[in-house]
Amino acid sequence: MAVQIAVIDDWQDVARDVVDWSALETIGQVAFIHDYPADNPTLAARLGEFEVICVMRERTRFDEDLLRRLPNLKLLVTGGMRNAALDLKAAAALGIQVCGTDSYKHAAPELTWALIMAATRNLVVEANALRAGKWQQGLGGDLHGKTLAILGLGSIGQRVARFGQAFGMRVIAWSENLNAERAAEFDVTYVSKQQLFEQADVLSVHLVLSERSRGMVDAQALAWMKPTALLVNTARGPIVDEAALIKALQKQRLGGAALDVFEQEPLPAHHPFRTLDNVLATPHVGYVSQQNYHLFFAQMIEDIQAWAAGKPMRLLS
Repeated sequence: MAVQIAVIDDWQDVARDVVDWSALETIGQVAFIHDYPADNPTLAARLGEFEVICVMRERTRFDEDLLRRLPNLKLLVTGGMRNAALDLKAAAALGIQVCGTDSYKHAAPELTWALIMAATRNLVVEANALRAGKWQQGLGGDLHGKTLAILGLGSIGQRVARFGQAFGMRVIAWSENLNAERAAEFDVTYVSKQQLFEQADVLSVHLVLSERSRGMVDAQALAWMKPTALLVNTARGPIVDEAALIKALQKQRLGGAALDVFEQEPLPAHHPFRTLDNVLATPHVGYVSQQNYHLFFAQMIEDIQAWAAGKPMRLLS
């Protein structure tokens, strides 16, 4: 009997064209679902028939309650090897296997730098003004000689540091796990948390979301920042205290924010980040690139084939 396979979180309706899904024809039928996340009863009704579900990381939440509502589910496959939206412990207890994929490592750093450049030079304002028949609305900022502060010098933070160095910026970094010797390996200056926020002309967040990092960029941290500084977050929304950031932006105690991630996604229709003049916001597209999606979906197919053959690969636990 054909296995019922769902590819969900396909919000842009692109998954069917990124790779050739016909490789799964001998295993089962693939359905592409474009709906946004919903409450668990709605999701259970939507997904109840499927034995295999392919998800995009941190879009639809699979908690224990939802997993129990899906008795047919045998395999979850996620883009990436980390997905905080999946209750792995509950999945294991219910006999549901969870597999992941590799990631294209350059997508998020490139988007981060695009946001920094666009926000610094007011590119959206100037481009929209030109379309409206206007010409030269203001003065752009500069990066050369300025200080790039990186919160979290992991694989993405390291790449962003190199971009900053290529643009002639002074690069500093801090995280709870970082030390001066490790930072020096990347020609980055290690500073304290307070110094990181105080000295930043551009502060870019590159931490993994955890209980330790949740809300780390709080009202105190924002108060340390220069009134001309730019805060960039392409990591995870909850790392930044959203209410505190909105207040700082509304009162213009911060130069601006460039954001790709939010507390709630998709961003609510009337959220202040949609209208504040000093915010450049994009809809969590840091990993939404041609190469990354191709890698995600190609390896999802491999995961399903391996599972069907009784030899699951890239298991998450």
